Amino acid sequence: MDTFLFTSESVTEGHPDKLCDQVSDAILDACLEQDPDSIVDCETCTKANLVTVIGEITTKAKVDYGKIIRDTCRGIGYSSTELGLDADHCEVLVNIDQQSPELAEIVHGNFTKKPEEIGAGDQGHMFGYATDETPELMPLSHLLANKLAAKLTEVRKNGTCPWLRPDGKTEVIVEYQKEGGAVVPIRVHTILVSTQHDEAVSNEQLSRVLNKHVIQPVVPSKYLDDKTVLHFNSLRGPHEDAGLTGRKIIVDTYGGWGAHGGGAFSGKDPSKVHGSGAYIARQAAKSVVASGLARRCIVQVSYAIGIPEPLSVFVDTYGTGRMADREILQLIKKNFDFRPGMIAMNLDLKRGGNFRYQKTAAYGHFGRDDPDFTWEAIKILKAK
Repeated sequence: MDTFLFTSESVTEGHPDKLCDQVSDAILDACLEQDPDSIVDCETCTKANLVTVIGEITTKAKVDYGKIIRDTCRGIGYSSTELGLDADHCEVLVNIDQQSPELAEIVHGNFTKKPEEIGAGDQGHMFGYATDETPELMPLSHLLANKLAAKLTEVRKNGTCPWLRPDGKTEVIVEYQKEGGAVVPIRVHTILVSTQHDEAVSNEQLSRVLNKHVIQPVVPSKYLDDKTVLHFNSLRGPHEDAGLTGRKIIVDTYGGWGAHGGGAFSGKDPSKVHGSGAYIARQAAKSVVASGLARRCIVQVSYAIGIPEPLSVFVDTYGTGRMADREILQLIKKNFDFRPGMIAMNLDLKRGGNFRYQKTAAYGHFGRDDPDFTWEAIKILKAK
């Protein structure tokens, strides 16, 4: 068989970078909940017992940034300096300005434009990807890495492993077989779980308990065999590792599969097409695969500041398409509106609150069964 190994990584919500993503998205949620027309571009960084938020926000919402920051950190589990950060007593710095009037005019016409006229809030190119190797139409390696990270947090918070601490990482190596342009997972080759934990916990206990309560419930037994390698390591959280919004963009998407345009998603309203453009591209790619038109699909879309129509739309089915890629591209253009204002309207992206965006900021933006992840809804595409 023509096989290969592919590795994907994820992190828990307590990883310093992910903490920052969640703070930025919690602020976005708060702004959009009160004012759906909020313009948000919010960055967060952390180190030790300090959290700093900077950026540009134009909103009618009344937002208590300090409270949001502390509530988010506390919800993750950072409640003492022993863990690396004390939500109630850490230093919080906020430096927020409004969006420049010039940019507001170019993109929104100072909020007078209709949805179909709203321009992109930034330039760039975004990607969406889908594959038939899992029911979620996600790469197995990344799906498992995200699920293991989420399970690591679950057993910490529900008391199954009370000695775990918030920071954690996972890594999954899957052995794949090539079938033309498609890929088929055969087995899990290696699993690595790294986690912050009480010092009194031995490596033997860590390995035994995490294998039982994290790995075994998540990874289907058909992918595990006596050759699967398991590794367990320790972490120390914000004591040692600074965090920054947008530094886990591969974790946010497809774990190294497909492609990434480079722009971060968190802390940005939908006019910032790094997120919204990637969402509509995922919906398009997923719909192609779900409709049986291809086994794998990648969609790229590109934008210029202030221009509603995308500069380009590209599709590649890796040779797995039931019809020519150019024909699939025409189907995509017919069924999906890539203009930023229309993406925001059709995917309901201006709705905040209820942790809508904060939920996306850990364990991936794609492949999750949650009604708030509107871009995961499939449109059945029919060839002529």
